[in-house]
This record gives sequence, C-alpha cells and structure tokens, in this order.
Amino acid sequence: MTSIGAGSSLRFPLRDLSPLKATSLPIPSPVRLTFMAAAGGGPAGLESIDIGTNQLVMSTIGKSTNIVWHECPVGKPERQKLLRQKGCVIWITGLSGSGKSTLACALSRELHCRGKLTYVLDGDNIRHGLNRDLSFKAEDRVENIRRTGEVAKLFADAGVICIASLISPYREDRDACRALLPENNFIEVFMNIPLEICEARDPKGLYKLARSGKIKGFTGIDDPYEPPINCEIEIQLRDGLCASPSAMAEKVVTYLAEKGFLEA
Repeated sequence: MTSIGAGSSLRFPLRDLSPLKATSLPIPSPVRLTFMAAAGGGPAGLESIDIGTNQLVMSTIGKSTNIVWHECPVGKPERQKLLRQKGCVIWITGLSGSGKSTLACALSRELHCRGKLTYVLDGDNIRHGLNRDLSFKAEDRVENIRRTGEVAKLFADAGVICIASLISPYREDRDACRALLPENNFIEVFMNIPLEICEARDPKGLYKLARSGKIKGFTGIDDPYEPPINCEIEIQLRDGLCASPSAMAEKVVTYLAEKGFLEA
C-alpha cells in the first residue's frame, strides 16, 4: 500500500481517479490532492482537496462524484454514552387508520417519561416540508420512503431513538431503509389491523373518498399494501379487540429493553 508523507502534494489526472473511488490511502498528516482536468474535460470547478484525516476514500454516490466522507472525533458511541441509550429506528408500517401515529405518539411519550430521547417522523408531517414536492404516485412514494429512511438513519446515528410512522406500502422500500442501518438497529413494527376495521375508523375520511373514486391509488383500495414477512414486532387484534395505545407502546418498550437499546 502506498504511504503519503508529511507535506506531500499529490496530483492526479481526473481520468485516473477511478482507482481512488474504491481505495483507502493512509494519510498521517495534512496533504493536498490536486485534480487536473483530463482531455475531454471533467467536473467543473474541482481543483484540489486538502486532507487532514488519517484515511481518504474517494466516492461516487448517485450523481455526486469525487466526494469524501469526513469522520469527526465525536461519534455514535460517544453520543450514545452521553444520552445513556442506543440509537435505532422503529419503523411503524400499516394501512391508513391502523393506529401508526397513535402508537408512535404513545411510544414517544412513554420513552420520554423514562428519560429517553426520541423523535417521531410522521408521514404526513414530513410531507409538509421535506417531501412536499412528492405526490402519491408509485415512483414518488419510493422517493418519499428513501428520504425518510435517510433522515431516520441520521437520527439513529445521533443516538436518538427515531420512530418513523408511515404507511410505507412496498416491502422493497422498507427493506432498503433497513439496509441503511447496522444490523438489528432497524425495528419494523407491523400494525396488522384488518382493512375493514381501518376503513370503519377512517379518521381522515380518505377511505370514503377512495371508494367514491375521488382519490386514486389509495393503499388498500386500488393500490397494494405488502405486509412485512419477518418484522420484529407485530401488533394485532386479540379476541377481536384492539390493544390500548399504552399497551402497544409497552410491547415496543419491552422489546427495546430486552435488546439493550435503553442503556449505553
């Protein structure tokens, strides 16, 4: 492996950057990397990068090229120690009217009373700001979940217990969010409440609008909901009755305690 000494200045033609995108170079002291445009041109405005960390990894992520991940001395372990808890994502999924937001708020309240820091990412709330440019078409729903998953990942990395409450109808999208996090840090909670009960509740009047044809592509009516296959927690009817918000929250809290998320 190539070593880089103090005060080094390296110059790379842009056409030769591809090996760097998958290669780590140990850098013991500040170094300047200068990139020269190759024949045919390259990324506009890129001239040099000053590196003061111990390792450089050049990456191309989506449409973002030649980017470097910067590590800070205060990381997730330190933040978790400060908060006395472990960051994770509790992803509550289910049909509209299944009780996702009710559980999210009850769970947040219960954990708050126990001195634990949480944040709720509610599907409707997120569409008021970050995702206000997205519709309910299939492709926009995919992007809606992707963005929310990335935000939830940041909260978990901050050491916060993030509670995401979204219909998130497509299994592939939920699995993609799971893949963003370390193993066991994504806790999928399935609100397994029958459609007829959710429709009878209809807290927003959306089922009525969907049945009348005024809303198209409504989950459970004319757009599919793909239930989880191996979720961590399932909330369902018992003897035909729904559990109280506090009982549902306690089930999730018990899981968190057993898995060690409520201590650090």
